[in-house]
Amino acid sequence: MKKSKLVLLALSLSLGMSACSKKDNGETTAAAAATTEVAATTTAEATTTAPATTAAPTTEAPTTQAPTTEEPTTAAPVKVMSYAEYLAAEVDDPVVIEAYVQAKQSWWDNKATVYTQDEDGAYFLYNMTCSKEDYEKLTEGTKIRVTGFRAEWSGEIEVAQGATFEIIDGKFIAEPKDITDKLASEDLIQYQNQKVAFKNMTVEAANEDGAAFMYKWDNSGAPGDDLYFKVSVDGKTYTFTVESYLCGKDTDVYKAVEALKVGDVIDMEGFLYWYEGVNPHITAVKAAGSEEPTSEAPTGEEKGEGVMTYAEYIAAEVDDPVVIETYVQAKQSWWNDKATVYTQDKDGAYFLYELKCSEEDYAKLTEGTKIRVTGYRAEWSGEIEVASGATFEILEGNFVAEPKDVTDLLGTDDLIKSQNQKVSFTGMKVEAANDDGAAFLYKWDGSGSQGDDLYFKVSVNDKTYTFTVESYLCGKDTDVYKAVEGLKVGDTVDMEGFLYWYEGVNPHITSVTVK
Repeated sequence: MKKSKLVLLALSLSLGMSACSKKDNGETTAAAAATTEVAATTTAEATTTAPATTAAPTTEAPTTQAPTTEEPTTAAPVKVMSYAEYLAAEVDDPVVIEAYVQAKQSWWDNKATVYTQDEDGAYFLYNMTCSKEDYEKLTEGTKIRVTGFRAEWSGEIEVAQGATFEIIDGKFIAEPKDITDKLASEDLIQYQNQKVAFKNMTVEAANEDGAAFMYKWDNSGAPGDDLYFKVSVDGKTYTFTVESYLCGKDTDVYKAVEALKVGDVIDMEGFLYWYEGVNPHITAVKAAGSEEPTSEAPTGEEKGEGVMTYAEYIAAEVDDPVVIETYVQAKQSWWNDKATVYTQDKDGAYFLYELKCSEEDYAKLTEGTKIRVTGYRAEWSGEIEVASGATFEILEGNFVAEPKDVTDLLGTDDLIKSQNQKVSFTGMKVEAANDDGAAFLYKWDGSGSQGDDLYFKVSVNDKTYTFTVESYLCGKDTDVYKAVEGLKVGDTVDMEGFLYWYEGVNPHITSVTVK
């Protein structure tokens, strides 16, 4: 649902005028009292100034480790609220929260609308003050501190228009929570704005004409407008929405809903938005129980004409020209118009070393971004990579790989097939990193200091391996760097990272959890 960006216009609306959701151009799109909007939007007029937004250094990527505390991660003269305190606040009360970006709905006129979440709950940030440059930095999982006022609009709890934010260290991407069995319960509102999933729901007729979906709530729209459709489970029917600012007409989920037929049984993901009751904003649709989406959603396998498959790339000789299409998974560093990036598709991963890249374009290489790369194949101490000097262009498409558990492949010949992929390791034991019994070393030989690469040893099945925290990928202020500095010999840990290679396996770790 969209609310008008024109506060003065909202104040001038008569008490009898109706609006279900307000578009950015002031268009009214469904039935509800306009005075509700006035209460929500006028909240922003009272907002106070907050520190200007700042971005983490581009040479340091945050870890994927989930937060372990609700307290501010940096010293600051502010009291950050818990989720419970935020919910308990009254309308117009000042609020300060820390949360993690899960999706960006829209940006316009230096205002951003964003879905965020932490381990306890979710926060909808409406028309937050945000430059276009800073909007590009709000990638999935980015941690931000937000200062603003609490608002409500037709049952939707949100941080009111005009809030300010700053980017802080940390990363967390929520897994969708299956709440199908809670749809009819009073507990459902506890999941408001969270990333959620729905299973085995049946598509019902959206109107008396038997259509499976409608453009706008009353079917008065056209392609590009919000999509409304009805689904049922356990004998009850619900209205779900594809919010066109969040997922426009060219997205896979929009096309998937346009292709639905009454009677289809589907699984869905989205955000539990609220408007006069539950009104989920859906971001993914697939046939129930299917591993593949009902739409042509990106799977990391689509290739353009003249583009190599992963097998062809691996088979190429050193110095052979290569053209690949792949998806950004992490950025290691940027310097002097050169970017080093981890990328992956469904079939394999590509390490792009010193790709030609302006600082402006580097900011656009957010997690999941699809790019076409033209360059040459190289190898360095066993690491297969695209050589320094390659060029790229950004394409339509998005794919974020799930970490693959390769613990059982350690010590096998098959491990190299997962080179550079996003991987995980479970139940590994920390061993002494040197003869002095240290749990880690600064640099491979212990000759470094804080800020250099961290080296540590872990074992499984009686074999020991050296793992690394690459300081350009995850610097000294990141959670994973601090976690490794806090390890003790004998700790059992789970980890995530990228399967880098140097004279054998040398994983670059991005997350560590002590069990």
